[in-house]
Amino acid sequence: MKIVYVLPGPISRNEQGRLEMERRLEILRSYAAPATIVDIVDVEEGPASIESLYEEYLSIPSTVDLMLEMERKGYDAAILGCYGDPGLDAIREVTEKMVVVGPGEAGVMAAAMCGYRFSIITVTNSIVNPLHHLVEKAGVGKKLASVRAIETPVLELANDREGTIRKLVEEGRKAITEDRADTLVLGCMSMGFLNVAEEMTKQLGVPVINPGKISLKMAEALVGAGISHSKVAYLTPPKLSLGKVNSSAGLLVRKESSTSS
Repeated sequence: MKIVYVLPGPISRNEQGRLEMERRLEILRSYAAPATIVDIVDVEEGPASIESLYEEYLSIPSTVDLMLEMERKGYDAAILGCYGDPGLDAIREVTEKMVVVGPGEAGVMAAAMCGYRFSIITVTNSIVNPLHHLVEKAGVGKKLASVRAIETPVLELANDREGTIRKLVEEGRKAITEDRADTLVLGCMSMGFLNVAEEMTKQLGVPVINPGKISLKMAEALVGAGISHSKVAYLTPPKLSLGKVNSSAGLLVRKESSTSS
């Protein structure tokens, strides 16, 4: 089984980013079953981090193209490397057989199975409303207790890991005591790669779901069960299915450039 983790941001532009990709790949491989091959790739252009719907939308075209490339390379499944699941439906429309897992969807589905009410702990208030929308779209809105933010930007989460954990535990405890949550979800992939879920579970006494880990295991489960997404649900765009264009690039109409002599 071959699974690829697709980052919708150009992390590998510098040495620090390349090292971070290698670190994340090592963590993902530690989650995987022995026979599972896991790789990681990132887009060539896109936002440095995603903390708003606008940045999500900016990331989608490059991510869709990279997902199509991964399917052509024979991957059985791909994980969309952003908790907001930017472009998840679109990717499932244009791919054919490759399983595509969104960590936001996978995380809240798992949370809905683990208890009666769950809360999401995310990075900044700018992403709270989009996450409410994500939960409703996933069909588990009745189980959502709250979405809380620690007000720490994505790119600063690892600068003070202990401080980040303190904020996560504080907001998690408020979600439990004030919002009556019995399960928590980390609402950011960078939070997941800090390996804090187990520590939070010990301190708070409730399941804390790591979106990176649950996405990897969900991908393995679907591929192992021989199940992929319904093409009745995620219809191939008509221009592609009818052969009017040959690729996703063919769906775009570009303004012709004019030259003067």
